Amino acid sequence: MKNRIKTLLSNNKKGILSMYFTAGFPALKDTVTIAESLASAGADIIEIGIPYSDPVADGPTIQASNTVALKNGMRLSMLIEQVKQIRKTVDIPIILMGYINPVLQYGIEKFAKDAAEAGVDGVILPDMPMDEYLEHYKKLFDSLNLSNTFLISPTTSEERIRKIDQVTDGFIYAVSASSITGAKGKFEKQQLDYFDRIKNMKLRNPYLIGFGISNHDTFSMATKYGAGAIVGSAFVDLLKNSKDLKRDISAFVKSLKNGQSH
Repeated sequence: MKNRIKTLLSNNKKGILSMYFTAGFPALKDTVTIAESLASAGADIIEIGIPYSDPVADGPTIQASNTVALKNGMRLSMLIEQVKQIRKTVDIPIILMGYINPVLQYGIEKFAKDAAEAGVDGVILPDMPMDEYLEHYKKLFDSLNLSNTFLISPTTSEERIRKIDQVTDGFIYAVSASSITGAKGKFEKQQLDYFDRIKNMKLRNPYLIGFGISNHDTFSMATKYGAGAIVGSAFVDLLKNSKDLKRDISAFVKSLKNGQSH
């Protein structure tokens, strides 16, 4: 069973665009349409958020999308069914991202098996402690060819970054600022210093930069340092206001990658 994330990254591709959205938002059945539209618009990775009632690291945009998705009736088991549906037409990497709580309720082993079987390539569970992962779940994830992505931020020590690099098989998620998620217009000098610092560490794994990427300028700046970038809040905003998902998603992805305006 191939892992699409590893295949994508092994080609030393630069300018990777990973798009994040919350499953079941704006409407319950939109997950499939959004994923298909992203793939056909030229996104490289699809990151689907598992809705949760208390998403502490997220800014107001993504928090609100979680609330709507849960009200719509979105559940993890339903998301896994939707991924099966997406896989009928989409062959780019799919990552499920979320807090550990809904996954624990589902059962981590069952979650890993069901997700891998549905066609998920990787997961990002920011609040799962690394030691716990290594001790209890890494073997399972490896056996299912499921990549697990850890986050680093400007305050992460070099020692921890090196350790994360050792146990990662895929990419590292470099959070651009020690803050909640949200679209920002540009990077500050201290963020660029941090990107430089990671770049100079010559890590084994590539890294993607997330938090604050909202337009072509921030995307191109991020790709000068990392292998690519993750766009979340700005995309969730677009979905909230969209009258025509396919058309708007296509225009947004092209504007991020090529700088064309909507």
